[in-house]
Amino acid sequence: MSSALPLIAVVGSLHYDIMLRAPHLPRLGETLAGSQWWWKPGGKGGNQAMAAARHGGLVHMIGAVGADDFAVRLRQSLHDAGVRHEQVQTVDRGSGMSVAVVEAAGDYAAVIVSGANLTIDDVQIGRSAELLRQARVLILQNEIGDPANIAAARLVRQAGGRIIYNAAPARQPAAPLTGLVDVLVVNAIEAEMLGGGVVKDLASASEATRRLAAMAPCIVVTAGSQGVAFSQPGRSSTLPAHQVAHAETHGAGDCFVGALAARVADGDDLASALCYANAAAALHVGSPETDRARIGSAAVREFLTRLPKS
Repeated sequence: MSSALPLIAVVGSLHYDIMLRAPHLPRLGETLAGSQWWWKPGGKGGNQAMAAARHGGLVHMIGAVGADDFAVRLRQSLHDAGVRHEQVQTVDRGSGMSVAVVEAAGDYAAVIVSGANLTIDDVQIGRSAELLRQARVLILQNEIGDPANIAAARLVRQAGGRIIYNAAPARQPAAPLTGLVDVLVVNAIEAEMLGGGVVKDLASASEATRRLAAMAPCIVVTAGSQGVAFSQPGRSSTLPAHQVAHAETHGAGDCFVGALAARVADGDDLASALCYANAAAALHVGSPETDRARIGSAAVREFLTRLPKS
């Protein structure tokens, strides 16, 4: 396989997301009247793969779907975003799906049913070994099991690639995986659950990067509307969030990780890649759902040129 672009491999989940808009999240036992519903392609793996492709990466997705209508739409969405999906297997189990409620303020809560994603294992990873050895960057998350993540990370590391691990949803990773990760990305909740302490602002996010330093050489803690903190050998810093008129946060973290991976694969240093990803996430949360698929590198570069010079 040859290309002028560095290859990004994503091993992870694909979900058919059903979105509901409501005035607030329902309380236990409450039946709440919503105002809108729609579907969108999801799963952290799929979301991050599509984001990386939109921000300039040559992306291959490794995952699993069922033999159902959800799968047809999920594959088409990957294709439309420019993500190669030959390594997405079809299995005898329903495709993964989720239901998310987006409240008026823009925050959300979701329930996922993993389905076909639970079949992704080290055997499947072995069948994608040739592809993985060509990856400059591998993106991993926690919506599939550790054995598949570890197998993929070992193949990429042995070939000299870099591993970006988004430890979401939060769980304590297996020891072999943490020894293979180059960049760990977590949000405030995940940082706290992994032992980084409570994250409520950039100062506490920065402290969390120090507490989590044993997990990877580079630690990135996203603090929502506050911004991003990161640490790497010999350096730590923070980036305040860009303010947007209306923020709807669903998918912001996946946009951030995908954009980050695209820039790292293209050779940017971590600080520059994070600056870009921070801007990409701001454009994502400040844009209507229907416009987000059109946000790519040109939009981010233009956004960055409009920022006040420090």
